[in-house]
Amino acid sequence: MKQNAVQRFTTTQWSVVLGAKDMTSASAQAALEQLCSRYWYPLYAYVRRRGCSLHEAQDLTQGFLADLLNRNAIESVHPNKGRFRSFLIASLNHFLSNERDRARAGKRGGGIQPVFLDQERAEERFRNEPVTDDTPEKIYDRKWALTVLARAKERLRDEYALAGKKEKFDSLWPIINQDDLRTYAEVAKAMGTTGSAIKNEVPRMKQRYLEMVRNEVAQTIGSLADLDDELQYLMIAVGR
Repeated sequence: MKQNAVQRFTTTQWSVVLGAKDMTSASAQAALEQLCSRYWYPLYAYVRRRGCSLHEAQDLTQGFLADLLNRNAIESVHPNKGRFRSFLIASLNHFLSNERDRARAGKRGGGIQPVFLDQERAEERFRNEPVTDDTPEKIYDRKWALTVLARAKERLRDEYALAGKKEKFDSLWPIINQDDLRTYAEVAKAMGTTGSAIKNEVPRMKQRYLEMVRNEVAQTIGSLADLDDELQYLMIAVGR
């Protein structure tokens, strides 16, 4: 592994959190908050799948994230073994166990609501999920993996848009995602270009997307050595 690649890895978000001796550190706190803002929905789906009602799940997820962001919760996580995915679900289960003794749901989270918890959108997404017999744990991992892929797609779309190529992205993404079964010639005709141009662009776009996926996963692990294993695990979880 080249040194510059390692240096880039050491500045990823979860590494910043794990490396902070004091969680009052502005950079560590900001990194943790941003990670939570990206990956709160798998937590919500997990709580709902455990049988909690809409309002209970909203309140518990909100309370958990508020609690997480207002205390030093990562002291027991070893930097060389910590996966943010595993850390979050373990912390959530601990929180839920403690919450059983609470008399009023309204007291959860100290009255603090993280701005990133979009309650209406969360429930809409959950109700649109396909019916499954999977365990809450499997659902959590699947939603985590799907969130990783969605984040990578969003970053790729933004990159194309910044380069003035948003229409190209919108036209080619269905091919990358295997939603468009048209031939390159048919797509090229619709875009007003040549089949060879599409044939050359699709592999480049796919490669860049895979780079985005790897980078997104790297943000959530504590050691570069875990990257390939985590990628493989998440692809299995999402069924790819």
